[in-house]
Amino acid sequence: SIKKKFTISGYITDSKSGERLFGASVYLPGRNRGTTSNTYGFFSLTLEPDTIELHVTYTGYAPYAVRVRLQSDVFVDVRMDTTVAQSQIVVVSSDGKSSPHTRTSGKVEVKPSFIRSVPAFLGEADVMRSLQMLPGIQGGNEGSSGLNVRGGSADQNLILLDGVPVYNASHAFAMFSVFNADAVNHVDILKSAFPASYGGRLSSVIDVHMKEGDKNKFHGEGGLGALFSKLTLEGPIRKGRSSFLVSGRRTYVDLLLLPFVKLAGSETEVVPYFADFNAKANFPLGAKDHIYFSLYSGKDKFRVKDRYRFSYDTTAYNLTYNSGFSWGNITAMARWNHVFSRRMFSNFTFTYSRYRFNILQEEERQEESKDLVRESSQEYFSGIRDWNVKGDIDFYVTPEHFIRGGFSATLHHYRPGVSTFFEKDSIVRVNTRVDNHSLYSGEYDLYLEDDIRVSHKMKLNVGVRLSAFSVTGTIFTALQPRINWLYRFTNDWSVKASYGHMNQFIHLLTNSNLALPTDLWLPVTSRVPPQSSHQYAAGVFYSRSGLQASVEMYYKKLKNVIEYAEGAGFSNAYDNWEDMVEVGSGRTYGIEWLFQKTTGKVTGLLSYTLGRSERKFSNINDGRPFPYKYDRRHEVKTAMIWQPSPRFELSGNWVYSTGTAISLPIAYYFDPATYSYIDIYNGRNNFRMPDYHRLDVSLRFIRQRKRYQRSWVISIYNAYNKFNPFFRYKEYTLDNKIVFKDMAVFPVVPSISYQFKF
Repeated sequence: SIKKKFTISGYITDSKSGERLFGASVYLPGRNRGTTSNTYGFFSLTLEPDTIELHVTYTGYAPYAVRVRLQSDVFVDVRMDTTVAQSQIVVVSSDGKSSPHTRTSGKVEVKPSFIRSVPAFLGEADVMRSLQMLPGIQGGNEGSSGLNVRGGSADQNLILLDGVPVYNASHAFAMFSVFNADAVNHVDILKSAFPASYGGRLSSVIDVHMKEGDKNKFHGEGGLGALFSKLTLEGPIRKGRSSFLVSGRRTYVDLLLLPFVKLAGSETEVVPYFADFNAKANFPLGAKDHIYFSLYSGKDKFRVKDRYRFSYDTTAYNLTYNSGFSWGNITAMARWNHVFSRRMFSNFTFTYSRYRFNILQEEERQEESKDLVRESSQEYFSGIRDWNVKGDIDFYVTPEHFIRGGFSATLHHYRPGVSTFFEKDSIVRVNTRVDNHSLYSGEYDLYLEDDIRVSHKMKLNVGVRLSAFSVTGTIFTALQPRINWLYRFTNDWSVKASYGHMNQFIHLLTNSNLALPTDLWLPVTSRVPPQSSHQYAAGVFYSRSGLQASVEMYYKKLKNVIEYAEGAGFSNAYDNWEDMVEVGSGRTYGIEWLFQKTTGKVTGLLSYTLGRSERKFSNINDGRPFPYKYDRRHEVKTAMIWQPSPRFELSGNWVYSTGTAISLPIAYYFDPATYSYIDIYNGRNNFRMPDYHRLDVSLRFIRQRKRYQRSWVISIYNAYNKFNPFFRYKEYTLDNKIVFKDMAVFPVVPSISYQFKF
């Protein structure tokens, strides 16, 4: 007869804060049975009747064990206690020996301790900048927090904040990311081997999870830095059951500059500004239901206001000229968790996302002898809005089978070019609006995946994603299979391999010569079809006694990628944009090495990436492949942290990479017809910028007071003052030669910041 089975399930939480713990290992020692908690801390195991000893482990927490007599379905509330451990600069992933039932390759979990320990620009811990320390992940320009993963472009990264897409993740001309590290619980990044539950981008997934808020105690943290201040508060709404979190940052550079401008008597005002705000709350609705709400709002602004006097035909005028630009994101999320049964967990999410940037020019002209005032303004703005509903079902069939399925529907609204013109004097008033190519599209997805435990040594994740995209009466479809394989041949060694097919239904027109957010998001069309990629990865991984090592190879083939055609650019892209781009193909491939020491007073990592990224377009570079702008042949990264006592911490990192590819002329001639110089090129991206390297150092002095903890952080960016060019420009000489000159932005930059917790 078939013996009846019962299910033990429950939630895993932090005993102090009530925060649910994602990715905790749940297993039965000696039985090769186990699972991991899902994104919301839920787990489920179905077993034959027996008396079992359930063990739970999670990095940074004391092991948990409970003896259970399994004669019926059992629900347990696992509350784990933190351990006092040394700070670690290493990435915490699911590949350690303490996690015997690991996930397959491709996914890395980054802890806040890693984000805060990496020396940061101007002493401010930054989520995106810390990810740049991982192999295969490059930063953008000097000082940038942008990411390019395994040779892909920035728009090929799916960036999520609590499940909501963020279309521009940068503040202050990409010096900082929009994520406040104090409000972040953990970050998941996938460089390849995407499960079927993710879709819509080609290169990576960066999934940022905010803290839920402490359910038991009110507390906060913040800091005063060189550029901005920040404050995060969290606590219970109803003790032990519901909680809230609010977090904000604001720069005060604009406030500091204003007195100096007035003191100097200048008629020119320069206003740089950014701020952001996060809020989250969660409420239980009984034993089986939980709801969450989160909100993010952030904005950057750069404005120049100039006043001057001039004369024309004996008439004197006072002129005020105001110009600038701004950009920002708004995201909102409502989530409902529901436990259908001991084996079935569901999550339904409703989200809104908006990204927009504005360019504004205003002019006011007044005759000194009269009251006549003439005003004029011109504004350009562009952006994208998303409304989304998504459902996910986790079904724990047996300990050997974990099935996940779901759906997603998104309504996109694109506004790639909206211009307003206003002009007014004492007689005439003109107000005009031009809306270019504002349109809607729908994106629909179904997915199904199965985590299969073939044996105690082998695991598979097999899935498929079906996508449909509808725009202007045309429907594009894509079937995207995924497979991820792991074989653990000893307790310390494993080998992993994966394949994934990805599709992307939106394009980003971006001008690589501008460090501004002048990006145009546009849907696919019959002339510019969806981007797609086929990705392969394989590697060997080792982990034992605080030492981890891995080597992984990857190959990615890209189709229908776009590039501005020769002579095209942002200024005219929204008018017939399909005529401004070329559609082509590409490929990236490489090998990554990573070594980590994860325990002791001295911890650190060392990585090396050998990679190549190239593109090919019929009408660019004579149809020949050329190095893509994010092609970096060699990258070396090393980081170390030393904490001899809880009161002092010294950390440093050094990075080196091959210079970026750049297009430069090899000769020129003077055209008398246009009275201008005409450059001659021998290929696209035919030269390299100088190799890049930089050392950053950070010292942290920590003091525990009676009611709070304070820290002074002294950091030095580019400690040995390496001249790393930001861009290169040309000059023509009288002897018919071209001279190239480099301009750097950041020399050695020391800073000091004050941080506190209470």
